[in-house]
Order: sequence, then structure tokens, then C-alpha cells
Amino acid sequence: MNAEIFAALAQLEKERGIPQQYMIDKITQALVAAYKKDKEGYTDNVFVEVEDGDLKMYVQKEVVDDVLTPATEISLDAARKINKHAELGDLVNVDVRTQNFGRIAAQTAKQVIIQGIREAERGMIFDTFSSKEHEILSGSVLRADPTSGDLIIRLTGGSDKTSALLSRSEQVPTEHYTEGDMIRVYVVEVRRSNRGPQVIVSRTHPGLVKRLFELEVPEIASGLVEIKSIAREAGSRTKLAVYASQDGIDPVGACVGTRGARVGAVVNELHGEKMDIIVWSDDPAKFVAAALSPADVKSVTLLPGSTKACRVIVPDDQLSLAIGKEGQNARLAARLTGYKIDIKPASQEQELEAIDAQPDAAPEDAEPQA
Repeated sequence: MNAEIFAALAQLEKERGIPQQYMIDKITQALVAAYKKDKEGYTDNVFVEVEDGDLKMYVQKEVVDDVLTPATEISLDAARKINKHAELGDLVNVDVRTQNFGRIAAQTAKQVIIQGIREAERGMIFDTFSSKEHEILSGSVLRADPTSGDLIIRLTGGSDKTSALLSRSEQVPTEHYTEGDMIRVYVVEVRRSNRGPQVIVSRTHPGLVKRLFELEVPEIASGLVEIKSIAREAGSRTKLAVYASQDGIDPVGACVGTRGARVGAVVNELHGEKMDIIVWSDDPAKFVAAALSPADVKSVTLLPGSTKACRVIVPDDQLSLAIGKEGQNARLAARLTGYKIDIKPASQEQELEAIDAQPDAAPEDAEPQA
């Protein structure tokens, strides 16, 4: 292998980021495999070394009196032409000129080299994007599948081969994109496949909301404020439970920002999705009451004999607000807290003692997120 090929490998490293040593290793493997295929009988005694900016192949043979196996043995006279101090029983490295390979050997080497380049690119893409799981990346819509509705996103800074899949199920129903549109997506997972790394992204994942707040709220990024729980119905409404690790910090105020600037930036990115930000509490009753915001809650009773179930009493005029349109407020509150929530009006409060006496009674209004 001459200096021109080494220069080409250096250029390949510069343009595609494929390490030169990686390709040298692949070419070495290719040459050995090709030689063994072209020359039957040669197994572990073939190797390649880098010498003075060139790759040289050798076959290691034993010096013998009578050569019975040419693939592994060499006569004393022939050995001394390579090493004048050679003796019987010594091992001699016989230089192999790669240009003497047959057509099959050359084709085999070429195929392995091409495969090595492909594997290197795939490996680099996987390493790059697997480290970005659960992060937000920007990109543009490359194309849309007219049958499935899936979108292929070209990630910013990537090549034609670094694209991501935004499936129809991970798209917000109220959002519509066409080819060329810019988009920010949440990286859910990076998978290995026969066609190379597959980057799975989402616009509906609760993690998108979490990362947006982490980017907008320094107190969250620094750990002073923690997002404890998120419940989301993408495109419509999200409930966010936050907690301050230090006294004197208002976790809700930190997320809202001056004149609502911080939460406003998140809402704008999510195209008007409503945000309910509440204070998380380790007291289940307080947490459930807060989760039903903006409704006022009169009382929360944890049901005896039940696993994470409670009954909530609200003023009669707050019942529809607590439940929400099509049950959304109660449903999100249940997902946020992990509690089954049975919402009752205050006018039925006198009947609750009898209901509480039934430990097998099942809450009706909402169930936690699976």
C-alpha cells in the first residue's frame, strides 16, 4: 500500500471523521482474509504490519529440510535468502506482494474495506446520537410518508445519513409540518438496525416539556428546583409538579418567570399548549388537592383499604371545573399524582361516611397513568 492510499485515508478521516487507524485495521483484516481465500492452506500464519508508512503482508513459515506443506514450510536455502542466519526449525517471515493477489482476492478486500467504511460511519452516528437520548435536537422535515403520516427529520449538523423518525403516533394532532419546515424534537431512543442507527424522536413525550423547562429555567438546570412529575395530553394541556430543594425559593414562580416569560417560551414552542404548574408535596392529600388546580378543593380523604385511591370534595360550583372538559382535569391530576380520584360535590358530603365504610368501593372519576 503506497503513500497515496495513506493520504486518501487521512482525507477520509478529515471529511467523514473516520479514524485512519480504524480503516488501516479494516484493510489489514481484508488483505489477510483475501490472501487466505486465494491461497488455500494459509491460516494463522498470515499477518500484516505497518512499516515506514506502508502496509506489508508476511507469511510465517518454518525452516525445514524437506518441504511437504508449502503454505507453512520453507527450505533452508530459500530461508537464507531472506535471513542469512536462518537455521532449521526457525520461523521466517516471507514477504507477500499484495499486487500478486488474484481477482477474487482483490474483490474480497475491496468489499471488506467498503463495509468497514459503512460500519465506521454507522458506529459514529450511533455513538453521537445515543449520547443525546432524552435531549432536544433541532432539524428540518426531509419528507413525509403519505401512507403512514410519518416524518423523516434531517437533524441539524448531520449529513444525509443522520436523519430521525417522527412517527405519526409521536406527532401532536394539532401540529402540521411540510417539507423544509424547521422543528425541535425530543430524542426518545437510538436503536441499532440492519440499515444503520435509527433515531426515534417525539413531539408528544412528556420529556419534551421537562427538557424545555430545564432549558428555560436556570433553577431547574442547577437543581434548586426539581420537576417531580409530569402529566401531558400533547397539544392540549400539561400538568407539572415542581419542588424547591431550598427554603426561600418559589418553584412555581421560578418556572413562570418575570411576567410569564419562561413558561411563555415553553408554551410558544408547544404552539399554545396550556400549562398548569403546581407545588409537589409528599403529603398525598395536599398533592391531590393542588393537582386539581384551578379548581378549589374542600377536602381530600385517602380511602381505607385501597391502594392509592382517594375521594375529593369540592364546592358544587367547582365540580365541573375539577373534572374538566371531557374529564381532562381529573384525568391529568390522576396521572400526575398516581392516585385514583373520586370527585364528589359538597352537597353529597353527608353521604360519604357510608361510602367510606365500603373498603371495596372503587373511585369513578379518574385513574392514574399506566
